[in-house]
Formats: sequence, C-alpha cells, structure tokens
Amino acid sequence: KAMDYIRRTGIDKETVYTCYVIDEQRRLVGQVSLRKLIIAPESTYIRDIMDTNIVSATTTDDQEVVADDFRRYDLTSIAVTDKENRLVGIITIDDIVDVITEENTEDIKKMAAIIPSDQEYMDAGVFHLVAHRLPWLMIMMLSATLSSTIITSFESVLAGAVVLTAFIPMLTGSAGNSGSQTSVTIIRNMALGEVELHDWLRVLWKEVRVAVVSGAALAAVNMLRMVIFSGTSLMISAVVSITLLFAIVLAASVGCLLPMGAKRLGLDPAVMASPMITTIVDAASLLIYFMIATAMLGL
Repeated sequence: KAMDYIRRTGIDKETVYTCYVIDEQRRLVGQVSLRKLIIAPESTYIRDIMDTNIVSATTTDDQEVVADDFRRYDLTSIAVTDKENRLVGIITIDDIVDVITEENTEDIKKMAAIIPSDQEYMDAGVFHLVAHRLPWLMIMMLSATLSSTIITSFESVLAGAVVLTAFIPMLTGSAGNSGSQTSVTIIRNMALGEVELHDWLRVLWKEVRVAVVSGAALAAVNMLRMVIFSGTSLMISAVVSITLLFAIVLAASVGCLLPMGAKRLGLDPAVMASPMITTIVDAASLLIYFMIATAMLGL
C-alpha cells in the first residue's frame, strides 16, 4: 500500500527517498527510507520497519539551527512539525544549501566589518555599499584614537629612543594577525558546534600555549634579525622581541575571549572578528611596548 501511494503521489513530491509516517491526527511518529520499502516483503507493516528516532524541525526553529542539523546528522531532508508535532512540511538538502550559503556570506561580511545586505553586488549602487561599510569604518577610526593617545602619552620614551618608533608597525601588525587567526578559528568552530561557551577555559588555555610557542619563535627570529642584519643594539632588540612575545599572547587571548563573550551576551560572534580585535590589540600592544621599554631602558 505504501509503495502504491508513492507511485500515485511521488511525481508531485520534492523527494521520495525518505518517507515520513504520521498517525490519524497527522502527528509525526516515524520515518522509513525508500530502500527499506523496496527491500522489505510486501506483507510487512510500516510500523515494523520505520525508524522512530527522528530528527525533525519545528516551524519556529531558526534556519541556521536547521542547517546545522543537516550537517551534523548527514540528512538529505528533514520533517517540519508544528507545536503539536503535526507534520506540516519538509525541507530538502537543496533548500538548505541556499541557507548555508546565505548564512556563511553574512558571517564573512560581519567578520570584515561590513553590514550584511541581501542585494547582489553588481546591482548595488555606490551609496548603498558606502552605507554598509562606512559605519564600522567610522567606529574603528574613532577607536584607533586610543592608540594615538597612548603614543602621545609616551612621547618622552620615544624621544629617549627614537629608534623604537620604527618597530611599532611590526609589533601591532604581528599582534593583529595573531588575534585575527585566533578569532577566525574560534568563530568558525563555534559555528560548527565544536566549541561551546562552557569550553572557554580549555580553549583559552590551548590558545595561550599556541601563542607562547608562536610568540617565542617570532621573538627569537626577530632578535637575530635585528642584531645581525639590522645592527640594532642588544637592549633595543630585547625590548622589541619581548614585547612581540607578550603582544602575541595577549592578542590570542583577546581573539579567543571576545567572540565567546559576544555569544554569551547574545551577539553574533562574527562581529568580534578581525577589524574589531585588531583595533583593541593595537592599543594594548603599544601600551605593553612602552611599559617594557620604560622598565628596561630606564626612560
């Protein structure tokens, strides 16, 4: 009877590979694959071959949650029910691919500090693009004044050792890159469900260890480069290299905790990606730099 029903109605259906079983009240009670239907003897009852362990979605679920279910359970379709568990429809893999593309595009734009837009790029006007980029650019420009304030506050340090100025771009750039690497890693793993909020301490400990090893390697190479190839004094080289190590560790910590903190507050972690973290890390790196220089050089 089930096979006859599929033959009669299947031509108008989106998929027949997974069949959902309902009771008299249209409540979802199970599912059976077309493979099982074909292999099972014709006299077999559906209740004897159906799977009652069903992954389903409700009409109020967020599309991103449903997309994650498709990925987690390797589904090709999913049943959609209402609050009374009545079957109201299905979602197939071709529908969810569009959702995944849309969600990924939105996250990428947020990570680049661009307000998401549904409009196609080639159809968007110049002012439309400006409106979606300028607000975050303005915020980051204004927040970058913190770095200027720190440099101004330590003018006497720079005056005592002008050569320190030459290494500021390298220090802030390296720290910013480290923070970006960490934040993108954490954001992506949170999106995949591999990192949860309760894992924050384990994640922080892991990223700090990664940063210490990476920072030590960078500091050692930088020390050799400055002393051997640049002819910089040993003390100045030590100041820059030690700062580089601490800046890398700080950047990794910030890049790890900010996205998780954003999610804890109900915000999109992608907002706390590269541009925002770079702005924060730049200011912190400068502060560390001048404090170490003051202590080691007696300025």
